[in-house]
Amino acid sequence: MEFLPREQVISSLQEPFHSYLDKYGIDDIGVFEEEGQDQHCYLGYTVKKAGKTYHVHSPFLKDGNGGLTPAKNEWTIESDEPDGADKRGFTSIEQALQEL
Repeated sequence: MEFLPREQVISSLQEPFHSYLDKYGIDDIGVFEEEGQDQHCYLGYTVKKAGKTYHVHSPFLKDGNGGLTPAKNEWTIESDEPDGADKRGFTSIEQALQEL
C-alpha cells in the first residue's frame, strides 16, 4: 500500500473539475473531506446540481505522517436532503456522477 501526501491526493481530485462540470451538467464542485474513525477518512467532492447538494466520496486510510491511500475502490453518494438515502457501491467517480 502506497501512502501519498494529502496535498497530492487533493490536487488529483481537483484536476478534473472543469471536465466534470461540462460532462455531467454540474453547477458547482469542490473537494469534500471528512474525518472518520481510527485511521479512516473520506475524500471526494461536494457537488451542486439542479439546486441540490451531494457529497460523493470514497474511503481512505491515513498513516502516522498524514499520508493517504484508498481503503477500497467504492464511491458513495450522500444527499443533503433529509429523506435522501445514501447510494453506495459505485466503482468509479464517473459512475457515481452519472447517477446524479
